[in-house]
Amino acid sequence: MSSLTWDLTLAGLSVGSAAALTGVGLIVTYRATGVLNFAHGAIAMVCAYLLRQWVVEWGRPLWAGAALTLLVLAPGLGVVLERLVFRPLSVLGADPAQTLVASIGVFVLLVGGAALLWGQGARDDAPELVAADPWGQLAIVLVLALGVGAVIRRTRFGRELRAVVDDRRLAVLGGIDADRVAAAGWAFGSFTAGLTGVLLAPYVRLDPYGLPLLVMEVLAVAVAARMRSLPVAVLVALTIGVAQSQLTRLHPSGWGAPLLQAVGANLFVVALLIASLVLPGVGTRDALPRTATAHVPTPPGAWIVAAVLFLLPLGFAGPDLHTSVQVPALGVVLLSLVVVTGRGGQISLGQAAYAGLGALFTTLLAAGRFPGLPRLPELAALALAVLLVAPLGLLTGWPAITRRGLALALATFAVGVGVSRFVFAQPYATSGLTLDRPRGFDSDRAYYVLELALLTLALLATHALRRGRTGRALAALRDHEQGASAAGVRVPALKLLAFVAGAALAALGGGMLAMGLRAFDPSAYDPVRSLLWFAAVTVLGADSTLGALAAAALLVGLDAGARGGVAAALIGVLAVLVGRFPGGPYDALRTLTERLRPPRRTGLTPLGSRLRHRLRTTPGAQAQTPAGAPAPGPTLTPAQASGPAPAETPARAPAPARAPVGVPAPSPDATPAPDHATAPHHTAAPADGAAPPQGPPAPPDRDSRASSAGGNTRTNPAEGRGVLTAHDLHARYDGFTALAGVDLTVPPGRITAIIGPNGAGKSTLFHCLAGTLRPTRGQVRHNARNITHLSPHARTRLGIARTFQQLAVFPTLTVTENVRLGAEQGHIEDPSATDRALRLLRLDGPLRDAPAAGLPTGTLRRVELARALAGTPSVLLLDEPAAGLDTAEVAALTRVLRALAADGTALLVVEHDLDLVADLADVVHVMTAGRIVASGPPAHVLDTLDARETAV
Repeated sequence: MSSLTWDLTLAGLSVGSAAALTGVGLIVTYRATGVLNFAHGAIAMVCAYLLRQWVVEWGRPLWAGAALTLLVLAPGLGVVLERLVFRPLSVLGADPAQTLVASIGVFVLLVGGAALLWGQGARDDAPELVAADPWGQLAIVLVLALGVGAVIRRTRFGRELRAVVDDRRLAVLGGIDADRVAAAGWAFGSFTAGLTGVLLAPYVRLDPYGLPLLVMEVLAVAVAARMRSLPVAVLVALTIGVAQSQLTRLHPSGWGAPLLQAVGANLFVVALLIASLVLPGVGTRDALPRTATAHVPTPPGAWIVAAVLFLLPLGFAGPDLHTSVQVPALGVVLLSLVVVTGRGGQISLGQAAYAGLGALFTTLLAAGRFPGLPRLPELAALALAVLLVAPLGLLTGWPAITRRGLALALATFAVGVGVSRFVFAQPYATSGLTLDRPRGFDSDRAYYVLELALLTLALLATHALRRGRTGRALAALRDHEQGASAAGVRVPALKLLAFVAGAALAALGGGMLAMGLRAFDPSAYDPVRSLLWFAAVTVLGADSTLGALAAAALLVGLDAGARGGVAAALIGVLAVLVGRFPGGPYDALRTLTERLRPPRRTGLTPLGSRLRHRLRTTPGAQAQTPAGAPAPGPTLTPAQASGPAPAETPARAPAPARAPVGVPAPSPDATPAPDHATAPHHTAAPADGAAPPQGPPAPPDRDSRASSAGGNTRTNPAEGRGVLTAHDLHARYDGFTALAGVDLTVPPGRITAIIGPNGAGKSTLFHCLAGTLRPTRGQVRHNARNITHLSPHARTRLGIARTFQQLAVFPTLTVTENVRLGAEQGHIEDPSATDRALRLLRLDGPLRDAPAAGLPTGTLRRVELARALAGTPSVLLLDEPAAGLDTAEVAALTRVLRALAADGTALLVVEHDLDLVADLADVVHVMTAGRIVASGPPAHVLDTLDARETAV
């Protein structure tokens, strides 16, 4: 082996050791807390600065500074972050959306704080803790990896860590202190981050932006190890480090030489792209920033104030006006995040890449340097640049089809880093580029007027994507992706639309920024900007166009002073407080105002006082209240009717008359539960205050409709309208057989029920019929058509609608908008379809305009069913439709379902309540171990099951 090869190998081992340290820390933190720590690089940078401050600025001993930094400050910072930032999130339920925002917020806060404290210039005098010889660094990595592996596998703490990783809530119920485990994970992760920063600082540029980004690039190591395997992370890191070092010997020639050299020098970025876009996604939980409460409309006065503020710079002069020129352009860029993240619910950590491409293409087109195109006027160049960049939104939109949560965050971040490294950082593409402003708009004031006009167009485009049919579909996608697909929304196409529109808006804003600065500045579009913009838009109102404009003014205005980093620090503070104030600063301010507002004094009207006096003085007044008159007590107002269910509303207790299949039946002397169809219902009305839907009267004789295996002798008014069949369905999960040759027919005009114990395969069969799961073998047919490979939204448009066991209602939409979405996506041309569904389910009163967020469960069940019915389905699949309903609501639901069957709809019900099944179904199928083991009329099947349970 030559001396050069050996030297390069040693250099690669040194780089790989630092990357392995990062991978080990990220994996331990993720396994202990479930948080992918985007702030790992920022912690490394802060620790490197602290050690330099101790040694270089204060002249203290290196060994003491290293001990203090690595053994006290770094772990202490991790414990503080866990205690103050991430533990409140875990208490709230560990919503991955808020966790991701908080992690990015910590990154932004530390970067901004470092810029404030130590300035934005690069430092080249960081102290050297370990010699350049890689063996010391490699030894540290191997000792740490082996030690952590031994702790995880052989100690009590390791067992507790694995338990917390598998199921945190179950581990807590088992007596494990999950907070202690999480704190230890954060302490160790921060220690490795600090060690990484201290080791790298002497050999790379130490500044608030460069080192954090360099560390974040090696996320590829942890992603390639599936966030689990420490040996794989170490091996991948060392391999990439050595390979990257060896490739520096190559000197390619030709037109592609600069790009090949860039690839060889950035193998960690290449690995990040491959790991994020090709390998299966990491962190499959839904981490989309969703609005948990109803959207609060922006007061008209706020827009007036915003318009005045944006017109004020026209009266500025000099540097103030030159700085203000950046605000409308950045506002357009941030509007792209409103479309992608706020309305579409898709994470995008790479918007700076599209803004930079818009600026670069505009500059190249205006300079006549774009391949194959002549020189264009500036406005024409800007318009063409937007058209060229918009299709590139598919770079992040395509992975979004199959990825969500952390996997999507990594994919979009990787694209942003790749564009930055392989396009913006290459001199052959960006050197010597200048850009003039359009003719007639050379001055700052004239150009600012042009920007306001373009900003207005961007606002109108954003408004169009947030309103109407497309806006409702995007909101449904954000609130509940599976529910949106079940409602008929073409989810993949809608995701692509969101990313393409977002890329176009970002490109427009980027081109405007470049014109304002009269040059293309690659540093203005680095990946750190993407994180800062994402955090700013999210904490100030992801679905608010006014919030995006406020974020743009805040970011430009605060950083216009002598010291940069103020805006980043402020946005970081707001982001890390997301666990304390999930609704953002506006919601927190509104809540505080409501708490400080003195309570209103209420009293009776004169008529109410007289009635109270009469009730108190008339003997037996309460006993003589006529039937049908309202009982004394508070009357629900429309506002109260749309609010949460009162605490005293009686919940529907499980019926004790029949036990689920596989569970011993109750003793013979137990009190039988009343029949839903015949027992009088004296329970409370639905919790929303509206009367439950009545429907047409039910047939009086239940058994007369079940004289055969088909069970229904009624005349079918929609003969042949729609039949759903399953033939020899098989499904397997990781070697477990969930379905083993199931044949099923759901005929029109009948109610088919599926019962069975947990794990019998009911849900798997339901998902195969609905299209959310593809069977490993067999066919699903609608009439004569094979629909086995059709997506859920395609089945919905064929007339196969479904509901969910866990409610799939869109909380940011009103009741009417929820129902209208079902009619629109089902391509129902009849404008009255929505009103009919609302009337059928008794949602046409004050509730129709109420936000779905906060409504009681019974009302939301009706909303979901009304949305399914608005598309006039021929087949209706119901997954435990009675879950969470009281007795009156179940009786009303029964009447509605019978009416639908009488109209010819084919209904399939998966239900645990055997009394409801006995009262409702025409035919019952019993499933056990992935097979249908019994079928027939409910009376016969359920009596047979009771006899078996009694014999056992």
